[in-house]
Amino acid sequence: MPLEENHILKFLDNPVNERFNSEMMDLLIKRINDLCFKECQVDRIACTLNPMCSKRFLLKLRIKNGLGMEDLPKFCYSVHKGVVERYFKGKTVVYRPNDSYLYLIDFLDIYFHENYRRLNKFLTFKNWDEVDKIFEDKIRSGENIKYHRTDNYVLILYNEYLHVICLNEGYVICNANRERIASLELIEGGLKLYANISFPEIDIILNPESSIITAQINVPFDIVSNISENFSVKENKEIEEIEEIEEIEENEEDEEISNDYYFWKKFHQDLLELSELCNAIHLDMNMFNDLIIKLDINTKTHNYNDNYIQIPLRFRDLNKIINFLDYIYNKFYVIHLDLM
Repeated sequence: MPLEENHILKFLDNPVNERFNSEMMDLLIKRINDLCFKECQVDRIACTLNPMCSKRFLLKLRIKNGLGMEDLPKFCYSVHKGVVERYFKGKTVVYRPNDSYLYLIDFLDIYFHENYRRLNKFLTFKNWDEVDKIFEDKIRSGENIKYHRTDNYVLILYNEYLHVICLNEGYVICNANRERIASLELIEGGLKLYANISFPEIDIILNPESSIITAQINVPFDIVSNISENFSVKENKEIEEIEEIEEIEENEEDEEISNDYYFWKKFHQDLLELSELCNAIHLDMNMFNDLIIKLDINTKTHNYNDNYIQIPLRFRDLNKIINFLDYIYNKFYVIHLDLM
């Protein structure tokens, strides 16, 4: 039987072999360097169309660990940057560059080309007045940009794609999707970015002692009190018939789903799905008999991999939480305000 991946992992995990681990890793590093510098990018056509590492993940490995441009296969990185730029401009690409890492200067060259050197300097020194001015000028020119900055990150929603500038590290996560969210600060920043756009009156509270971000939203008593005590058999049958014929899609227009249908048929399903992503979910009533929904979120989910290791919260997981908050706010809370 040939040598397999699990054999290597077991070897590295065995403390008896610790003195050989360094030699093992040297062999692995040499193989990676040979692959990147001597095999893959030497054949430029193959490197462009079919790189030897899937979606150039070895570039990500180098950039995330603080390696500079001099330690990267330069042609491979230039192709990688080109793929991100083509995707941004709506051109054909070999693969979608989700969770792609670029150095800050290269990201700015693509997305803010006319001011990228100045913006790079302002971001590096955290000159926020000048940063805001460039972003606002870009927005006034008609670009679809929303952004939110924290002490260590700038989150940019550009044409519905999320990009995360990591100021201390000097790189950007482009088209953030499956990448893990590394800190509470980044979770809070993501929630506030979308809150400013879609649900401004939701409370977002950072609890650093408990390593929790709490997102709290109210469903007004006027809405809750008008939900039927029993979901009518007639309405239930009618909806089941509709589901059988055309299936109610997640992006269906809000007015096509009644309050009764949502709270009797969908609400518990949404909470069940969110329970796998949130640290805890609390339902309560306040002094006005409003329904209070509190979502406690941290950097870990309640999902586990095959080795029973807790899976970290990813950007697409946070997006599911944001979609829920957006729906509750705009379906129930805003309608309540309009009726007041």
